[in-house]
Amino acid sequence: MGVAAACILGEALGKSAAAQAAQGRGGAAAVQAPRLEVDPLWPQPFPFEKHWTLGSVTGVDVDSQDRIWVTHRGLDSLQTNERGPTLTPWAAECCHPAPQVLEFDASGKLLSSWGGPGQGYQWPQNPSGIAVDSKGNVWIAAAGPPPAAGARGARGARSAPGGTPAPADAHVIKFTSRGNFVLQIGTPGKSDGPDSTTTLSRPAALAIDETANEVYVADTGNRRIVVFDAATGAYKRHWFGSGDKTSGEAPAAYDPAAPPARSFRDVTCVEISRDGFVYVCDRTSNRIQVFQKSGAFVKEAVVAKDTRGEGSVWDVAFSNDAQERFLYVADGHNKTVWILQRETLTPISRFGDGGRYPGLFYAVGSVAVDSRGNVYTGENSEGKRVQKWINRGLGAPRPLN
Repeated sequence: MGVAAACILGEALGKSAAAQAAQGRGGAAAVQAPRLEVDPLWPQPFPFEKHWTLGSVTGVDVDSQDRIWVTHRGLDSLQTNERGPTLTPWAAECCHPAPQVLEFDASGKLLSSWGGPGQGYQWPQNPSGIAVDSKGNVWIAAAGPPPAAGARGARGARSAPGGTPAPADAHVIKFTSRGNFVLQIGTPGKSDGPDSTTTLSRPAALAIDETANEVYVADTGNRRIVVFDAATGAYKRHWFGSGDKTSGEAPAAYDPAAPPARSFRDVTCVEISRDGFVYVCDRTSNRIQVFQKSGAFVKEAVVAKDTRGEGSVWDVAFSNDAQERFLYVADGHNKTVWILQRETLTPISRFGDGGRYPGLFYAVGSVAVDSRGNVYTGENSEGKRVQKWINRGLGAPRPLN
């Protein structure tokens, strides 16, 4: 299917409305969707004596043992009144930023925490996406841009000593579950362009293909997906928006009335389904593109078509049933999570809305699912929170509007 066959949200809304109408008439085609209920007491508080707090959450994943892994920006994302003990002079006992990699069990108990500079690798200015493979290795994408000399960058990255800007993040790092360094792909400050086989540019997210032992990287700065050997870091292949083999021109700003751009605008996620398809978030294009593992284009769908600004498709996750019938789409700009039928990419329901209380969102940018179908969401920017949504089975969809 070509790009012209894109599924536009307006059409999808019509399909969903028709299905819900059939449900109301008792029709056989009644649509059901996952019903999710927020757990307001998840996670458990950090140890009191630590005086820890979360910064902007940039990644959430669930491993094969239903342990929840979170990465966040840390100190540079905290407001002055949130980091009193780190100030000079000392200002208050709360708070210190929690370590930037956190592991929780399903009850919300903190199991481990680590992160920061070490021997053999460069810790990211901005730890971004996180993925845990079947062996328990923890992969982290580094997505921080370079700041101006002597100042903080757009994502809070600090300048290097002496006023020299710190090099832009351009790498992904593999650790053991205890935080021991295993492998780094790419080098901060070194990016040889969109066709490079050895360098990256502000990669935002990654996914592991266990069968082929490959790691897929959403290489944001180069507007592409690139695949490496997960054991050695050796280059395998890459592709651009719509499956193109060349990068093409950077698209103009998104216009909901314009035809879909072939190129990616803002690649922020990559996930691999059990049936072998690769799902990619093109955030500021408001779309999901689906590919074969070779990079061959399959289809695309636009979600919340009229969204501008930061876009509607920040992250995706699959439901836990064998067929992965549903696709969760974190929409930080509209402050909601959409639920799509994965086969058709049709929106059928949603959960969450803008706000500060449990069950509401601010900049929800990460989503993950455990083996019981519970959903975990992470909030970026000033959201600074992870929430657990308990799976209550299938039921009538929530209205889309």
